[in-house]
Amino acid sequence: MIFIYPGSFDPVTLGHVDLMTRGAKLADKLIVAVLDNPHKQPLFSIEERMDLLRDAVKDIGNIEVTAFSGLLTRFTNERGVSVILRGLRDGEDYISEARYAWFNRFLGGDVETIFLPASPAFSQVSSRIVREIAAYAAPAQDGVSDPLLQWVTPKTAAVLRSKFMTKG
Repeated sequence: MIFIYPGSFDPVTLGHVDLMTRGAKLADKLIVAVLDNPHKQPLFSIEERMDLLRDAVKDIGNIEVTAFSGLLTRFTNERGVSVILRGLRDGEDYISEARYAWFNRFLGGDVETIFLPASPAFSQVSSRIVREIAAYAAPAQDGVSDPLLQWVTPKTAAVLRSKFMTKG
C-alpha cells in the first residue's frame, strides 16, 4: 500500500523525519509531498525543501520526495494513493487535522487519513519555532553544540544558519 505524507516542510524537522520513518514501516511506499503554495512566502524554495527532505530520508529506501500544488485529493487521485499520513502533536492538531481528513474524504472519495501521534521527544517541535530559533538564537561556538541540532538534521541546521546570516 502507498501512503502520502503532505506538508510544507519549511524546514523539515526531526519530528517530520520521525513520522516519515515510522510511516515508511507501515507502507510499501511513502510519498513525501511538498506543498508548493503560491499564496505563502516560505523561507525555503520548493527545491531547497525537497533537497533537505531527500537528505533527511536518504537512508530510508521506500520514500519518494516530490512536490505538488493545488488540492491534495487531486494529487492523491493522480498518484493512485488512498491513504494520507498525518502527525499529531496535541489535541489542537487533532481538531485541525480531523477537519482536513473529513474534507479530503469528501473530495477524494476513498481516501483515508491515518494519524500517528508525535513521539514525545518531538511533540513540541514545529517548523515555525525552528525558524525562530535559527533567526534569533546565538550560533554554536566554542565547542558548544548548535541548539538547532536537537530539532533538525545537521544539513538543515547549516542551511538555516546560512539563510539567516544572509538576511541579517
